[in-house]
Amino acid sequence: MQRSGSLAPAARVFLRNWLVYRRIWYRSLFFGFLQPFMFLTAMGVGLGGLLVASRAAFGGLDYIHFLGPGLLAATAMQVATFESTYPIMNKIMWGRNYEAMLSTPLGTRHIVLGELGWIGFRLATVAAIFLVVLTIFRITATPIALLAVPVTVLTGWGFSASLIAFTATQRNDLGFSWIFRFVINPLFLFSGTFFPLTQLPAPLQVAAWATPLFHAAELIRGLILNRLDPATAPLHLLYLVVFAAVGVALADRNLARRMRA
Repeated sequence: MQRSGSLAPAARVFLRNWLVYRRIWYRSLFFGFLQPFMFLTAMGVGLGGLLVASRAAFGGLDYIHFLGPGLLAATAMQVATFESTYPIMNKIMWGRNYEAMLSTPLGTRHIVLGELGWIGFRLATVAAIFLVVLTIFRITATPIALLAVPVTVLTGWGFSASLIAFTATQRNDLGFSWIFRFVINPLFLFSGTFFPLTQLPAPLQVAAWATPLFHAAELIRGLILNRLDPATAPLHLLYLVVFAAVGVALADRNLARRMRA
């Protein structure tokens, strides 16, 4: 039977994850800073130095300014993917953590909300560190850039909830290879992270426009660079809200079914 109620039980799931994470948090923060720093140095400064004559293709921006916010959006997807595949499967099948949790007053909905709360915390810390790196590279153009943090969390929630829903249907980890190769990697490469969609053929532009990472990249880029389009920004935000809401509903349903099986 599905047990709901207050958010206090979900906070217990969050606390459990924090107690596990606190032993390695400093390493996570270090690599969270090092990865975007190296990526922006290699791709933004190194490769971007070869693209000075192509500023018009990036809306009059230096390549590093176009790239940085897109990488933040892509990082939200990657963090959500790593947190919502193998760790969740471990708690369902191998470690059977969820079985132990469900022997208490917790229900599957508390587990889903607790996991998403924890992943939201991880996304917020990663986004804050990433924003510091973008500021070091003089990419942030306005204090409004701080709003990129909650947008990053919202983006990650959408991917995370959807992947929890997927993971709850899997009996082994073979499906993750398909997700990484045919969903995550194509989104990373073709959703406006590294180049504008106008460089793609028209059919691929339509397909890319329908992806959640494109909307996240456009919204985060507009916030960080102070180029937010008031006409399209609400559409990008609405897309991400619906994406997250549908993902949460599916995660709640699929995990409840799996734990009853």
